[in-house]
Amino acid sequence: MIKPLAFKGDKKTKKRKRHEISDGALDARDNNASELSLARADDDTWVTPDGVLDLSGPVILILPTTPPSAVASDANGKIFASELENLLENDPSTAEPHDVRQVWVANRVAGGENITLKGHHGRYLGCDKFGILSATKEAGALEESFTCIASSEQPGTFVIQTARGAFLTIGNDQNPSHTNIRGDADKISFNTNFGIRMQARFKPRLKAHKEEKAREKISRKELEDAVGRRLEVEEVKKLKKARREGNYHEAMLDVKVKGKHDKFA
Repeated sequence: MIKPLAFKGDKKTKKRKRHEISDGALDARDNNASELSLARADDDTWVTPDGVLDLSGPVILILPTTPPSAVASDANGKIFASELENLLENDPSTAEPHDVRQVWVANRVAGGENITLKGHHGRYLGCDKFGILSATKEAGALEESFTCIASSEQPGTFVIQTARGAFLTIGNDQNPSHTNIRGDADKISFNTNFGIRMQARFKPRLKAHKEEKAREKISRKELEDAVGRRLEVEEVKKLKKARREGNYHEAMLDVKVKGKHDKFA
């Protein structure tokens, strides 16, 4: 599920902590672990994709203008260059959006390598046969499908190809307030090299790492449900350690057997 975007300077709401009554110290550690896991899931930092297969979720398309700008769409679907504000030393590789109109949600087309780009207003970026870009369609069709290719001209940038084989480009005027964004370039050049930034939590390798970490987490209640009785602090520690080290099922069996012995002692 795509969560609401957050920008630099936004105030973040604090989430209320849940405290258990018993075993205060252990429960406090569980709460801290849960909050850390939640913070990772809500990671709103922006990174540069390593390749085209990384592209997923919210992205910004950075134009080769001076100063750097991004492809944006107004509420009517008109495409324009929007100057980027959140830059470190005017470096486009550090860009983050400050306006929701600069953000597109990338989704891979089923059965292929092409992607669609949905704007903030729920409509898709498209390019017609004349090379004119707009974002007015509520469903992605052929004209709303693009292929991203890592650029050989400039490392760390991409060229974006339309369904008709042309490339997205800017006009010769590189001032964001005057530049014209089109989809009719017949060859790759400096003007077709676009930077791309994406939210870190959608980057496949980072996402897989977070999912792996999430699998390592388990609450005291889940452990007690699995064992079928109330656990001692040391038993909880033992099972959590076993889960991290990969011998969870053996440790679980030992705890269950111990519980039966205690019951009939």
